[in-house]
Formats: sequence, structure tokens, C-alpha cells
Amino acid sequence: MDILNQINDFLTGQLGEFGPIIVVGVLGLFMILMAIPLMLKQPEDPLKKFKRDINQKTRTAPQKEKLRQGGRNEQLQKFATFLEPQDAEELSAMELKLRQAGYQSKDSVRFFHFAQFALGITGLILGVIYVTVIAADQEFDTQAQLIRVLGPGGAGYMLPKYWVTRRVEERKEAITAGFPDSLDMMLVCVEAGQSLDQAIIRVAKELRASYPDLADEFEVVSHEMKAGKDKDKVLRDMGIRSGVTDVASFVTVMIQSAAFGTSIAEALRVYAGEMRDKRVMRAEEAANKLPTKMTLATMMLTVPPLLIILIGPSAKGIADLGNMSN
Repeated sequence: MDILNQINDFLTGQLGEFGPIIVVGVLGLFMILMAIPLMLKQPEDPLKKFKRDINQKTRTAPQKEKLRQGGRNEQLQKFATFLEPQDAEELSAMELKLRQAGYQSKDSVRFFHFAQFALGITGLILGVIYVTVIAADQEFDTQAQLIRVLGPGGAGYMLPKYWVTRRVEERKEAITAGFPDSLDMMLVCVEAGQSLDQAIIRVAKELRASYPDLADEFEVVSHEMKAGKDKDKVLRDMGIRSGVTDVASFVTVMIQSAAFGTSIAEALRVYAGEMRDKRVMRAEEAANKLPTKMTLATMMLTVPPLLIILIGPSAKGIADLGNMSN
């Protein structure tokens, strides 16, 4: 007991009142990090190995069978209950958001939560190292210690969410920018005699260099159509997956055109013209916003130097008169 009391007194003197708790937390984190490699090196299930061998033998199968396959990461499969939401609606919403960000992998949700967990633990470790090693000569109260330990952990935990949200917005902007050009190309293909399926394949191929995100969406649509999925369902999934209003409107136009038996080329011609006009309107809107945005910068960069030039000599003269009078 004397040894434990001495250790407790030493930790309290070095780290403050929460010194023993911090040390126990650090030891717990190291034990978790040591246990993860051991769990990942567990022997593979023979049944899963057999299924994987079968999947490898069927790599040369037709396209429809390939789309129905797709093995998942066996290492992450062991932590599926920990790395995936158990609620079906929450899991579906997370998958949709990651797909809108461009991450189409089946393990995207697991990688996302693993990144949150790993970065959060790393932030906590860095915070503890800063408090105990780098700033060991400084004394922090309880609130300051918690901020410096939990702050980096919270920032690391929220970093993947911020990255995905930013990626979703950037991808939506890229799809919106390239969608009018894709409609023009699709219209040319349809008027040349190709079907809508062939036009989508051609557009996906041609857009790969300039708009890869939009090309990925059209490529997914072409693969799903080849696999025999209903065309209306495929187009609706594209509108939901992209998250762009223009694409959703295009899907509605195509479905209505097929339902009422009207010409797809005519519908594409009208909608492509509207998309070109809308792109011009967006450019004009951005140009009209520019003077307003530049006003604040102009004031910040112009007014202070002007005041210094005009008022500076007078202020210096007044200060010199005051010094002479004293």
C-alpha cells in the first residue's frame, strides 16, 4: 500500500489531481492499440477462405454476375458490429452520403468510422503527450488539462466528417458544372441514331478526362442497365446518388418522356437548352456578387493606409507639440 500511495502522490504532484486517471487512460489506449494487431492476425475462417477462392475463380464471369459479387474487406468484417451503425436507416443514410462524396466501396462506412476512431485515439494520445511531456513544466488546472487532452481527440474524431461534407459539396459543384455539356453530347449521340443506353456509355467515356465525377455516375448507370436493372429505377438512383437538383430534374424528364411516348431527342434538346441558359445565369450571378464581395476587401486594404497618410502627420505634429510643452 505504501508503494501505491507513493506512486499516487508522485503522479498527483507531476500531473495534478487527475494524474492517476490520465495515466490509467494512457495505459488503456496503449493496450487497445496493442490488441488491434493481434485481433487482425487471427486465423481466417475456412468457410470465408473457400468463398473467396470461389470469387477469384469467377472473375471472368459475365458483367451481370460481377456486379452481384464484390467481396468485402475481411479485416474490417471482424469489427462490423463496431464500425457500422446497427440502425438500418442510419446505415443507409451514411452510405448515401459517402456515395455522394464519391466513395462507392462497400466498406466505405466501415473505413469512415475506423478513420474517426483512429484519428480520435491519435488526438487523445497527442494531447496526453503534450500535457505530460512537452508542457510538463507548466501547471494547468483541471479545465485546461481537459481542453488540451480532449480537444485534439474531438478534432480528430470530427475531421473525417468535415472531409466527407466538403467532398460532397465539391462533387456536387463538379457535376453541376459538367452536366450541360453531358446533355449536349447525349443529344448528339441520340440524334445520330444511338439508343439512350449507348449514348450514356459514350458520354461516360468522353467525359472521363474533363469531368471524372460525372463520368463515374454515367458509368454506374450504364453498368446497372447492362445488368438488367429497370431503367426508371436506375435513373432515379442516379438522381438520389448525385444529390444535384439538375440531375434529378433530368431524371424526371426522361421518365416522363418514356412514359408518355414522346421523343427522347426532343426532350433532351429542350432540357439541354434550359441547362445552358441556367449555366449562363449562374455565371452572371457570380459576376454580380463579385463587386459586393470585393467591397470589404477594398475597404480593409485602402482605408487604413489612407487614414495613416492623411492623419499620421497631424497626429505626429500634435504629439511633438505635447512633448515640447512638457
